[in-house]
Amino acid sequence: MLPFLAAATEAHASLPPYWTVAPFALLLLCIALMPLFALHFWEHHYPKVAVGLGLVTAAYYLGVRGDWHPLQHAGHEYISFMALVGSLFVISGGINIRVKGEATPFRNTVFLAIGAVLANFIGTTGASMLMIRPWIKMNKYRITGFHVVFFIFIVSNVGGCLTPIGDPPLFLGFLRGVPFGWVLEHCWSGWAMACAMLLAVFFVVDTLNFRKAPKDVRDKETAHETFNITGLPNLFFLGLVLVAVFLPKNLQETLIGGVLSVPAIVMILAAAGSYFTTKPAVHESNDFNFGPVKEVGYLFIGIFLTMIPALQILQSGEAVQISTPIGYYFATGALSAFLDNAPTYLSFLAAAMGSEGLSVDSPVDVLAFAGSHAHILMAISMGAVFFGAGSYIGNGPNFMVKAIAEKAKVNTPDFLRYMWQFSIPVLLPILVVVGYVLLRGGH
Repeated sequence: MLPFLAAATEAHASLPPYWTVAPFALLLLCIALMPLFALHFWEHHYPKVAVGLGLVTAAYYLGVRGDWHPLQHAGHEYISFMALVGSLFVISGGINIRVKGEATPFRNTVFLAIGAVLANFIGTTGASMLMIRPWIKMNKYRITGFHVVFFIFIVSNVGGCLTPIGDPPLFLGFLRGVPFGWVLEHCWSGWAMACAMLLAVFFVVDTLNFRKAPKDVRDKETAHETFNITGLPNLFFLGLVLVAVFLPKNLQETLIGGVLSVPAIVMILAAAGSYFTTKPAVHESNDFNFGPVKEVGYLFIGIFLTMIPALQILQSGEAVQISTPIGYYFATGALSAFLDNAPTYLSFLAAAMGSEGLSVDSPVDVLAFAGSHAHILMAISMGAVFFGAGSYIGNGPNFMVKAIAEKAKVNTPDFLRYMWQFSIPVLLPILVVVGYVLLRGGH
């Protein structure tokens, strides 16, 4: 074997050193701190920072390890991610919903509950993109950051825990061999507990917000509007996206250039069809533009590249020494709040199955594991889905909702305030209760 090939093979077999996680950590710090201390610089140069840090990781894998396969895999995952998020963003931008009724705390709570159910049929991304604009409009006279945050908690994350359609981690499990109805059968109680507690907290806080509003604002909030939906032809394109998600496995795995999948092509075509057939008046009523999806695209290309070493270390099992369901729940959750929760789910599933001598690449083994270690799979599933709401980068829709809200001039909390004011004091205790009630005694 040639020396270079031998070195490349050895590098491929070994794990990256822990310092290679530094670009990912630096990118997270930039996302968290730059808007606070260098807002003007960040607004103009965040694409260069995100892509630049991603290229540092890419240079390490190409120049030092001589291994381009992780970059190819990351490219495939990124394009698939952006095809899904981007297509749903464009298609939902062609549908304008006006909600009939009153934006009172009770009706707001019902609206979020509907979103939590809908997320299981069109995904958290689909539900978020379809409902965030009417959510902002119906609360326009008194909307605050907590309205946006609880929307992210419930509709963009926790709500999608009942079906493989609901959230990308669960879809990965389905593709690997977890039965379609398994999540509903085993995770419905966790979904119900988490949603009920979040909705209860929201109702209390929104009631206080409503009562503090001046009388003229309350009168405007309770003014009835006519229920109306325009852009209904886009439901056809939304259906195409859902069909693309469930294409046969052989088509799912067919790649063009090693990165572009058949489902991604279908989603891109659906988005193009929606954009060019939607009437301009509908786009204008939604104040539609590509700004939010461009921001997500730049930031996540950096995230997908820089997190490659972290995921490789995690998948090796060296950093995973867990034996209990509650341990898997919190470990999966902690990393899902900052890493993409889909590969985090798959990494912990692989580690858990590996400890039992099973392979995550074998559908038969996955089915057996789902039957014999239900509590561990429950823990990994709920940890990945629920804790994706822990930060703006925990799940794809989070940043998109934030960007749309900011475009609508909503005072949305920054990265750090989102965590210390909402996800840590509000979301985390609720998820801790859910975990200990359902998983503490599991085996």
